[in-house]
Amino acid sequence: MILVESEIYSASILIVDDQESNVSLLEQLLTEAGYSCVTSTMNPQEVSALHKKNRYDLILLDLQMPVMDGFQVMAELKTAECDSFFPVLVITAQPGHKLRALEAGAKDFVSKPFDLVEVKTRIRNMLEVRLLHKKLVNYNKLLEQTVQERTVDLLKANVQLTQEIEERKKAEGALQGTYAEIKCLKDRLQEENIYLHQEVAREYNFGEIIGQSSVLSQVFLQVEQVAPINATVLLLGETGTGKGVVARAIHNSSARKGRPLITVNCTTLPSTLAESELFGRERGAFTGSDTRQIGRFELADGGTIFLDEIGEMPLELQCKLLRVIQDGEFERLGNPRTITVDVRIIAATNRNLAEEVNKGTFREDLYYRLNVFPITLPPLRQRTEDIPLLVSHFVAKFNKKIGKKIETVSKDTLNLLRDHGWPGNVRELESVIERAVIITQGTSLQVLDRFDTFPKAEDSTGEEIKALVELEHDHVLQVLKKTGWRIEGKNGAAVLLGLNASTLRARMRKYGIERV
Repeated sequence: MILVESEIYSASILIVDDQESNVSLLEQLLTEAGYSCVTSTMNPQEVSALHKKNRYDLILLDLQMPVMDGFQVMAELKTAECDSFFPVLVITAQPGHKLRALEAGAKDFVSKPFDLVEVKTRIRNMLEVRLLHKKLVNYNKLLEQTVQERTVDLLKANVQLTQEIEERKKAEGALQGTYAEIKCLKDRLQEENIYLHQEVAREYNFGEIIGQSSVLSQVFLQVEQVAPINATVLLLGETGTGKGVVARAIHNSSARKGRPLITVNCTTLPSTLAESELFGRERGAFTGSDTRQIGRFELADGGTIFLDEIGEMPLELQCKLLRVIQDGEFERLGNPRTITVDVRIIAATNRNLAEEVNKGTFREDLYYRLNVFPITLPPLRQRTEDIPLLVSHFVAKFNKKIGKKIETVSKDTLNLLRDHGWPGNVRELESVIERAVIITQGTSLQVLDRFDTFPKAEDSTGEEIKALVELEHDHVLQVLKKTGWRIEGKNGAAVLLGLNASTLRARMRKYGIERV
């Protein structure tokens, strides 16, 4: 809102003073300043009536007058005033009266004897505030009027809409019998569908876990037992057996499913930043930390944290992890304040942690804290009867992703897949099926991968298992040399082996493979 000069100088002003000389002086001052609507009275008893009639923008009121002083005038004005803005500027020669006048409702004061510059300035300032207030009141009234008018329109529209709805209901009344019958059939179909899904889910998978083998059924049972309880879970098994999938199944079946599941791959944590990644840091905690960072444990508060490949965690961090498991407490780097969290811990590893404890690379007390409820995931070679289900699942998945319409898998192809040793387990199988879907022409899956490198899957003796490990070591080494020791990327060894880059690095550490 902006005021123009003409609005200010056309404001209505009333001068109230029992001294004619003061009245004349103020009238002359205001007239010369350009104010065109200035009136005066020497009778304080008529001020209230005059203001009620003329609604002055400003009243210059002397406090000391016979018969009725300025305080009495203000009390009378305040009784009759309906506006929240009290437009009185008092004139006084008594310093003690200033505070009392402001408490009585006056907006400002002018001291006697007059300083003409001060008087003009105070009158100008008060008029600007008064006129802006009036504009605001008028805008509010206009807004209220507009809202009322709009409300009336909406009410009329609502009445019309209600009438139309009633007419529509009457028109649909004749169809209610048929609709009720259809609804009954639909509800029955939905109930049957839900029942069948539950039966299939219970027989073939648990959430994202696909399979119906006896060894996998044991895993399902353990997941059902531990999921509702806030116990720490340790997932054991080879790389690619689906430990991450089982972790999600446990979280999604727990009371914490509405809170986050935070995954931490301990293999990919840089050793120099591992502590700040897990527990957070304050700005300036170390060189290069120019921002504050919330750690993974804080992000998981109220939910679950999945520590994948826990055997790779640096020894110096294991003590802090043990404290979080025991007490739910830690400190951010650069901040001594203790933070308390409520986090369920699920850890996973493809290592033998008991052996790592004996080697001194893993804390014994942490091992016992993690090993509360161990679940061992079987390798794919021990549940080959699940391969047809997995193949069907992955074919459907990649049909949708790639846009193919592969409908069948030949018996020979399934036998080929069953006979493979699957060192990369389900993850390797998924990569093989994705490649096969990409290259397949027609509606029958074509698997062109050759599996000569690894022996046929069967329950092996200790010596045969050792031979398989040696073959895998040699194969990984051969592929790395072929790719010039390039691990990641389109032509990297991980892609050729059908593994994730992090998994390949873990295999290299496991077999002691280093670039010479």
